[in-house]
Amino acid sequence: MFILTVIKLLLIALNIFPSRFTNRRIMFIIYMTNLVTHVMMDEPRFAQPIPNVTVAVGRDANLPCVVEHLGGYKVAWIHIDRQMILTIHRHVISRIPRYSITYTDNTWLLHVNQAHQDDRGYYMCQVNTNPMISQVGYLQVVVPPNILDIESTPSSVAVRENQNINMTCRADGFPSPKIIWRREDGEEIAVEKKKKVLVYDGDVLPLTKVSRNEMGAYLCIATNGVPPSVSKRIILDVEFSPMIWVPNQLVGAPSGTDVTIDCHTEAHPKAIIYWVYNSVMVLPSKKYKTDYTENSYRAHMKLTIRNLQYGDFGNYRCISKNSLGETEGSIRVYEIPLPSTPSKQVTHTTVESRENNIIPSSRNDTTKALQTDVGYAMKNDLYPGSASSSSSGMGASSSAASSSTSMQTSALPGGATGNSLSSLGTKGSLATGKSTFDADRPPNQYASSVAIPVLHRALLLLGSGIYLTHL
Repeated sequence: MFILTVIKLLLIALNIFPSRFTNRRIMFIIYMTNLVTHVMMDEPRFAQPIPNVTVAVGRDANLPCVVEHLGGYKVAWIHIDRQMILTIHRHVISRIPRYSITYTDNTWLLHVNQAHQDDRGYYMCQVNTNPMISQVGYLQVVVPPNILDIESTPSSVAVRENQNINMTCRADGFPSPKIIWRREDGEEIAVEKKKKVLVYDGDVLPLTKVSRNEMGAYLCIATNGVPPSVSKRIILDVEFSPMIWVPNQLVGAPSGTDVTIDCHTEAHPKAIIYWVYNSVMVLPSKKYKTDYTENSYRAHMKLTIRNLQYGDFGNYRCISKNSLGETEGSIRVYEIPLPSTPSKQVTHTTVESRENNIIPSSRNDTTKALQTDVGYAMKNDLYPGSASSSSSGMGASSSAASSSTSMQTSALPGGATGNSLSSLGTKGSLATGKSTFDADRPPNQYASSVAIPVLHRALLLLGSGIYLTHL
């Protein structure tokens, strides 16, 4: 820079004196050159520009100003945005104690301790020459994101099923943070019921017609490139009245055996669940064993009845109750005969499957098997008043066997099983609200799908079992 200035002055001098050089003219040029050199060497100048500095809020920042040939001049620092003189030479003028100044090797270093957001802006290093010379640098103070709880959805929020809800998450920081939503369990978020995404962008998460499957914890995450990122956990509770699903509404077992019946229920808020028999709550005892397994808003109720006796057969009710409603399911436990050893003239049949035909066994090879409906036999067993008169007046003999059998009939069409709820036909096993289900009769689809082969002409139904007698 200095050499260029000297060359310019020489060119100006040559233009002033375009004629041939004389000793006097050469001496004038040398004088001008020495004068310019002396002036340039003595005047202050900046050796390098002030760098732009970025610092996180609360951290320390330093702004350097390198001045050569300062001589008797002084250096001052000014915060342009505040229009505030901070330092003059080695003295701090500002009343803000976080500012200080140091000088080493032509470098005037402005210290900003524990930077605040107000410290962001342009800073000028100025030398009091005539005319004044100065240069400017920028201090950027960045702020990590911070979630504003007062403007955001509370940490726990409840909504009724099939209603709409908007969850809000506000955050500040510099630069402005970006908000994303995700589910804590990694499941997708249903947006507008047609679109499912793992991550949703925006301050507001709209959920329409929420279902119980959308219940759980949601994470609102704020990021702006300044560590650390922050998040807020919002628990969404979807409230609904209890619902009960009874896998088997009709359960058969012989006397003296143990039998287990069960119900599935869903409810939120958490429901009170219990069993009732003969209008009395069933409590754990030597006779009864209760087992409750809970998972989120789902519960599985089991009741084991030990050593079945005559007074244990009947209707058992599983009840689920919360602040929004109450519902119950009914299971009928009925007695079925023990396998027996037939006499010489008796053929004994057992139910091996509720869906397959029963294969009769007989000691008389000359007898022939016929098929009849087991539903008729069960109807006569459970409802003696409706039995046909053809069964009266016949006798049979039997001896008890040591083994026992148990049979369950499913109220679900097609024998559907699992934890899913489904709508059923007449006497279905899905109970909601105040509905109750009493399985007074075996399901029609059971009675029509199972056939029992019998011998020739007669069916005798006795209280201790089913006997088929060859006449």
